[in-house]
Amino acid sequence: MAKVNIAKQVIFDDREAKFMTQIHAATSISPELVNRLRAMPKAEIHIHIEGATDAEIFYHMAQRNQVELSADSLEEWKSFFEFRDFPHFIQVYTAAVQCLQTPEDYALMIERFYKRQAEENIRYTEAFLSASFLTQKFEAQEILDAIAAGRRAGEANHHCQVNLIPDIAREIPDSQHRVLEFVIKGKERGLFIGLGVGGLEIGYPPELFTETYAEAHRQGLRIVAHAGEAAGAESIWGAVNTLKAERIGHGIRCLDDPNLVEILRQRQIPLEVSPQSNYCLGIIAQDQPHPIRKMVNARLFCTVNSDDPAMFSTSLTSEYLTLAEQGFSWEELWQLNLNTLEATFLDEAEKDKYRIEWEKFAQSGS
Repeated sequence: MAKVNIAKQVIFDDREAKFMTQIHAATSISPELVNRLRAMPKAEIHIHIEGATDAEIFYHMAQRNQVELSADSLEEWKSFFEFRDFPHFIQVYTAAVQCLQTPEDYALMIERFYKRQAEENIRYTEAFLSASFLTQKFEAQEILDAIAAGRRAGEANHHCQVNLIPDIAREIPDSQHRVLEFVIKGKERGLFIGLGVGGLEIGYPPELFTETYAEAHRQGLRIVAHAGEAAGAESIWGAVNTLKAERIGHGIRCLDDPNLVEILRQRQIPLEVSPQSNYCLGIIAQDQPHPIRKMVNARLFCTVNSDDPAMFSTSLTSEYLTLAEQGFSWEELWQLNLNTLEATFLDEAEKDKYRIEWEKFAQSGS
């Protein structure tokens, strides 16, 4: 098949074009594969709603809520919003979350999240919501009402399905009981399916959250945990053995410990891998191939995700394109997409509906 330079492939949207130009402009893949990756029905299980919200949305919220930003115009704010390095990312994330001042802001953010996922043909998503922060600002009932409104609008206006997993900011461990209570209330209303823990990994080991996770499990919540991103294999061991996590967010540092790799392989615990996030945050050097190749070769249960796509100038399609240009074949990329669907917390009947759609696409050769 003919080859095209990625920097010149005009079918990319702005996010994809910017990402591919910045990170891998020197390489090329076939336009047929690009089109197929964009068209395929997708699932995603590791994405933060706040980190998937575009700069423009936050800017208009700030204006409406009279929140002072470190920018005098939308263009300046967009420039500030672009990823530079990890400390700057924390600045951007903190500033963006401060724009969320009313329950209606959350309703709008969630509805727009549905739109973003639908535009990428991401048919099903399990997304994180930063509960340690929102439960500081609002009473549970009013924010749950807003989340319900955002979900209703998203489902009515966009052709995709989203389930929510609120997470604890591990650098605010005192918030964990408040977050658990909030999540249980949301589960009773059919708004939430699980509990996660994210944020600053180093210095905040999984063991800090043992009792909260045990109670979450007793309450019937699905259990996930960020681990093995900034911290090493010991963080994953803690998530698996102490928190009993059903999935691991990131998990790339498992390769540091052959015994852990063997346990993850035997148990087939899904790993929520986000390549561009790892490159941007310096977990993996940008001139190095992503370790997901070694993880796949070790027969680990890997999935592909975009983490904070608006803040990393990426998209789920771009994540697959990254792997394509690093040598992954269409068959391997399709299998990773199938893995993601199988790793969801949908029941078998719900998965079957998507499996049929996936199979029709595969047979169509689109």
